[in-house]
Amino acid sequence: MPNPWDAGSAHLLAKLGFEALATTSAGFAFSAGRRDGTTTRDDMLAHARCIAAATALPVSADMENGFGDDPDAVAEAIRLVAGTGVAGASIEDATGREGDPIHAKALAVERVRAAAEAARSAGFALVLTARAENFLHGRHDLADTIARLQSYQEAGADVLYAPGLRTRAEIETVVRSVDRPVNVLAGSLEPGLDVAALSAIGVRRISIGSALARAALTTLLSAAGEMRERGTFDFAQGATSYRDLSLLFD
Repeated sequence: MPNPWDAGSAHLLAKLGFEALATTSAGFAFSAGRRDGTTTRDDMLAHARCIAAATALPVSADMENGFGDDPDAVAEAIRLVAGTGVAGASIEDATGREGDPIHAKALAVERVRAAAEAARSAGFALVLTARAENFLHGRHDLADTIARLQSYQEAGADVLYAPGLRTRAEIETVVRSVDRPVNVLAGSLEPGLDVAALSAIGVRRISIGSALARAALTTLLSAAGEMRERGTFDFAQGATSYRDLSLLFD
């Protein structure tokens, strides 16, 4: 389930045969010239609507931390995103505050429960993904991460996700410990954990976060550096042709 950052990248990924897409808060923020975590709820809702309209594929919207601490704020975010045309949404247990990066478990569970209730009231089967963010914030506590995912499962989450897991052992332990489909973030996994290996472990969904957007921006930075520092344009020789891209967007 790759993560486009705008309508064009969503369209191309659909053309290439992927079966589902997810938005990326970081990729979207970068495309708007901003840092991740600085977009507003209205920004994210408009982005979700844009990606959902760009393709007939099911789209899961990254709703970050629900744009508020209170469970009611999370529920409102889910109710609103359900009206954008997406098929699912994710909620994380991060606070967005440097000194206090992860919500206390009890509050985090209530937030997932509120999100699940809002998802059930959407009028269709909105797939709710609950994210345990420990590993992304330097808290490499697998036991606490699993305990949170188990609680989110009981609170009504449809998919469980702990971004930042890297090793086969970590992922296997999480998959064995829960009774819901597990999403894994690719891009920083230990060598050998490709689609086939993750599938054999029991992973049901793989996303890549901002990796595609970062790869595209890396190409832009490299090309811009060549022009600025060397005064050459060799990068253009390896670019996909205008004609081929035009056909993909036809």
